[in-house]
Amino acid sequence: MPLLTILSCKILQDEVVHILENDPSVDEILVVANGQENDFTSKLQKAGLRYKLVSPDRLSVDTESYKNDPNSYSVMVYMVELALHEFPKILKTEVYKLLEGLSKYSSGVLLFYGLCGNVFDKIETDFEHLGTSCPVRILRDDARIIDDCVGATLGGCSEYLSTLKKFSDQGTFLFTPMFAHAWREIMRVDPEKPEKTIKMLRKVNEITGYKRVAKIRTGLSHTDNFDEKVAEFAEIFDFEVLEIEGCQNIFENCYTSIKKEIVGC
Repeated sequence: MPLLTILSCKILQDEVVHILENDPSVDEILVVANGQENDFTSKLQKAGLRYKLVSPDRLSVDTESYKNDPNSYSVMVYMVELALHEFPKILKTEVYKLLEGLSKYSSGVLLFYGLCGNVFDKIETDFEHLGTSCPVRILRDDARIIDDCVGATLGGCSEYLSTLKKFSDQGTFLFTPMFAHAWREIMRVDPEKPEKTIKMLRKVNEITGYKRVAKIRTGLSHTDNFDEKVAEFAEIFDFEVLEIEGCQNIFENCYTSIKKEIVGC
């Protein structure tokens, strides 16, 4: 049976844990130790999931027995550096390079990404040359590839558009638990001089009309202190706090789909 690789943005690590803890058919979980895995492995431990760390330099050796084992189904997880989101072209280059390498050791790859500024709009087509030996798939709803991690968490493109229209009267940040956890990193707040960056962000928010932050209830509890992190963000920028419901449908459906594709059941 095969080795499925999940190549994921760190923002979606809770969703990866959710997938793994709800699939009892996974015989082995491998996590690539590339320096981005610590939060993720801590969450695997809290969920009671056992895993094996593999070095990115030894993937050809360490994955061979899993991919070629006819009696087991394994999942390998590769977390991608969050900071690359700020540079879409660099993100695309890095992910494409990773796919070229990981496809050599995998029976299939599922990207926990959306379009991300449209840089991944042709990614499945660009890797069609791998054929059935290693299909490459990305998060999508019934219509198309989802826009980003928020769109995936809301349930798809139409749900995302509906939410944006609902909040169109005022700018609203949409926070998942991991986005709330990592907002300083995402917005590149200087840890040594945070006030300088925050002052600039306040001015940007004022110009662009952002006045609210909405908590997306994902149904997951792998990231601690969601409410507290959102409250901190809202207090810093004097924002109103709202709540909206999210779901795991996109992640579950896309995972089930590629698993059927490579396992056959």
